[in-house]
Amino acid sequence: MPKLASLIAAAALAAACSSAPAASVQRSPSPVEGALAQGLIAFVADAGVGVLDPATGRSAIVAPVPPGAFRVMGPVWGPAPNVDHPVLYFTVHDDRAQERRNTAGVVPYNWIFRVDPFAGSIEPLAASQDSMSEGPIGVVANSRYLALSTGCCATYEVDALDLTKPSAPLRVISRPPDQAAFFTEGMAPGDSPLIAVRTFATGAWYWLNAEAGVLHSFPLKLGPDDGPIAISADGTLAAVALPNQGAVVEPINSTLPIASPSASASASGPPASASPSAKASPPAPASPRKVNSKLLHPDGLTWSPDAKLLALAVNGEIEIYAAGAPDGPPSAKYLTGAGVVGVSWSGPLADRALTAVKATAGPQATVDALLTATRLPAAADTAANRPLTQVYLWQFDSSRPSPIESIADATPAILDKYPPLAAGVVYHHWAPSDAWTLLGGCYRYRVVITGSIAPVAATIGLPGSTPCSAKPTPTASSTSSPTKAP
Repeated sequence: MPKLASLIAAAALAAACSSAPAASVQRSPSPVEGALAQGLIAFVADAGVGVLDPATGRSAIVAPVPPGAFRVMGPVWGPAPNVDHPVLYFTVHDDRAQERRNTAGVVPYNWIFRVDPFAGSIEPLAASQDSMSEGPIGVVANSRYLALSTGCCATYEVDALDLTKPSAPLRVISRPPDQAAFFTEGMAPGDSPLIAVRTFATGAWYWLNAEAGVLHSFPLKLGPDDGPIAISADGTLAAVALPNQGAVVEPINSTLPIASPSASASASGPPASASPSAKASPPAPASPRKVNSKLLHPDGLTWSPDAKLLALAVNGEIEIYAAGAPDGPPSAKYLTGAGVVGVSWSGPLADRALTAVKATAGPQATVDALLTATRLPAAADTAANRPLTQVYLWQFDSSRPSPIESIADATPAILDKYPPLAAGVVYHHWAPSDAWTLLGGCYRYRVVITGSIAPVAATIGLPGSTPCSAKPTPTASSTSSPTKAP
């Protein structure tokens, strides 16, 4: 029996022999052969986003990506509206050659995707044109929020998304120069709004509150090069990736501070009131425990549901460690040579089995369809006309009738009544100027291209986003290319 299977079997035997009364349950699902009592480990590898059954070591790719085309970060487990099981979230940055005035290529976008591995569905949540960076970093989540860092060159911002809302835009929590530049490194469990962040300038650590946009003091003394971190489901243990000596496990207090600071996260550091005057009782003191100090820096860490096992994404593979084991080698290794760079362990899935996992087509078709939809009309895409071309963009909710969907020209009266979003020409395409302007779900976008040509109007949505049944006209459907207005 493999070491990991032995650990799981021992834990199950201990639970069965316990004299504690059984907790009441709301439903009794039918037994499922191969039930995922220990959950699934989601991972990002060279082949794409996948899931692994820790009890058997079997895995499946659920969102394939072509080699070298995209930079994928995550994945993380989180909730989804109207779904009774956790789903996967990950980000994509288009790494293919960028187009130039005289060369073909792509306009690079950052994307946030949601994959339901049991429904076999993939859906874009947001897209953001990004020609300056390599895409989002530090993708973290809990049972309510997803957070990430975007940007480059000392201008990193922190964005957060409420995963429990059907249609919610990303909220900017911290953005230079008005606030500090932070790297997102972890998140408190449950529905806590606390994001563990490390300051770009000083390496200092704080809790950044996704709801209030304020800083709280961080309960651990971590170094400027430590991280990422993973916090156990009960909020009492933190696993911290070290720069060159594997990881360390130590107790943490991840409860929301009772006393809230009154100022927002500033570029110069936390306000004086950021140190709360009252907290919940901290965990019992314990010495930090090294996790294979002979390792180099882990790319990702994640706890099993019962916090008895720790999974690391390191050396391109998944390594499993017993939380209380002495400093030393792993008890199991999976996906050796697969190029694993991220891991996330779900809660128990007692009514699911790995055989129920379904693959999707992956993100490339959606990414390419947006490039087709945002191509400039041929008459505007000339050396003489591109400098004169104007792009006007409006957002509307396609689940209800909107006057925006019938806009045919950007007249002064229309611009005064319906102020457009910022957008412009990017070589042979048009693109929104602000981050995360394009959202999925019911959101649709009316675009008018004019200035150098007679006005051309179209309605688009993020390709692959869920259609909205209340839309009264054919422009409701999510299309991969613009349709000229009559």
